[in-house]
Amino acid sequence: MGFLTAPAATGTPPSTRPRPPRGGLLPGLGLAVCGVAAAWLVHRALPAVPLLTAAVVLGITAAHLPRLRHALAGPGRPGLSFAARRLMRIGIVLLGLGLGLDDILGLGWETAVVVPVVVGATLLGTWWLGRRLGLPGDQPLLIGVGYAICGASAIGAVAESRDSDERDAATAVALVTLCGTLAITVLPLLQGPLGLGDAAFGRWVGASVHDVGQVVATARTAGADALDEAVMVKLMRVALLAPVVAAVALSVRRRATTPAGPGGTGAGRRRVPLVPLFVAGFLCAVAVRSSGLLPAAALGVADVARELLLAAALFALGSAVRLPVLARTGGRVALLGLCAWVVVAGLSYGGVVLLGG
Repeated sequence: MGFLTAPAATGTPPSTRPRPPRGGLLPGLGLAVCGVAAAWLVHRALPAVPLLTAAVVLGITAAHLPRLRHALAGPGRPGLSFAARRLMRIGIVLLGLGLGLDDILGLGWETAVVVPVVVGATLLGTWWLGRRLGLPGDQPLLIGVGYAICGASAIGAVAESRDSDERDAATAVALVTLCGTLAITVLPLLQGPLGLGDAAFGRWVGASVHDVGQVVATARTAGADALDEAVMVKLMRVALLAPVVAAVALSVRRRATTPAGPGGTGAGRRRVPLVPLFVAGFLCAVAVRSSGLLPAAALGVADVARELLLAAALFALGSAVRLPVLARTGGRVALLGLCAWVVVAGLSYGGVVLLGG
């Protein structure tokens, strides 16, 4: 039996549980705002630490402080759960405003082939190994999409389309954030031994590091050329978020319409949209960015808003992590994270070499 299990005491599916009154959301949303402010201060003091990474770490830390634990798990939980889901959706939509089709097309067909191969192999390989290791719930899938696409944003998107347990998502976010943070230190040390020029190093970082902020922090150690290449390759991975979420939603829909047993019809289950609303919003945002209709100032405001919303969502997810509980299967989770990291870094390096890195 897994150490993280969906709440079953009520016997009510998460999508049909009564929503808390708006007043009940305020304590948790206030805690999320405080968490974002603290993460911003950490980022200002230590620019090498991305805002989103600081938000997750602070959320995990707050969940283990005696004076905050009760507030986070009790009166603050409804608002934090709201932030983890709803604010994450809005942040993902705004993520599309940073992705232009012309930028992706400028990378060339070789990169357009290599990146989906790396993403697909990482996602499927991580999911398969996680199942073999016996990780519970949606953890194997969520960890897989986090490593393969764009870290916590991808985890939030897929968790939303599957209505995953919040604790499964929190565990995946904690693991992916930890490995992405380590990449900021480890990957620059490997540039010389691997014989990568600055541009090739940037492509490797963009194809293998999880969160956009972590990509920027890692690639900028090699200069402007590396940073430009890294961001472009990373945005191509982000572009794959929509088809992956659509595929997950299609899988959930097919499962929902499959008879649950002898004589079952599955008709009473919630019908999952093939393209969730927030993914459609993400695609619309990409189209708006590609059209050139929005001025640079508006895109800058949207970028700041996206970071703050995602930081609030990640603080909320981090506050759901319980390290003593996580430690019960910590070895299996750590093994999966290490293997996924090796796979995505190894495949990305192979792709960079094939492309003449």
